[in-house]
Amino acid sequence: MIHYSLICENDHKFDGWFRNAETYDAQHERGIVTCPICTSQKVDKALMAPSVSRASSEKVSLSIGHPQHQQLRAAMQALRNKVTSEADYVGDKFADEARKIHFKEVDPRGIYGEATCEEVAGLVEDGVDFMPLPNIPEEHN
Repeated sequence: MIHYSLICENDHKFDGWFRNAETYDAQHERGIVTCPICTSQKVDKALMAPSVSRASSEKVSLSIGHPQHQQLRAAMQALRNKVTSEADYVGDKFADEARKIHFKEVDPRGIYGEATCEEVAGLVEDGVDFMPLPNIPEEHN
């Protein structure tokens, strides 16, 4: 799995995860790498620092001070709401159902659910396209 920092023509910065560099190149060429904020298809790789391995139990710091925090939060919530309202919830059968759709064993349809880390790694290895569904915690005053 490869991680890229991406930026669109409107200077929106976001992250993307791909099976490998060739997968990114193919998706970019097909125009399916789009900005989650403005949906622009004019997206390029941004300058990024090298990845440093962390212990899996180490916490990651996040900021709410970004000037576009509320806009980003709203866009992620809108994405989550769209998926959950238009796709079928398959629970812990996500990996099995995603494979069936990928290998054309069933009619294609939108699905969402849960998968273990091992199942996610297996989907990536099998070339199944999917993305994590943003989980937006409730805002508290």
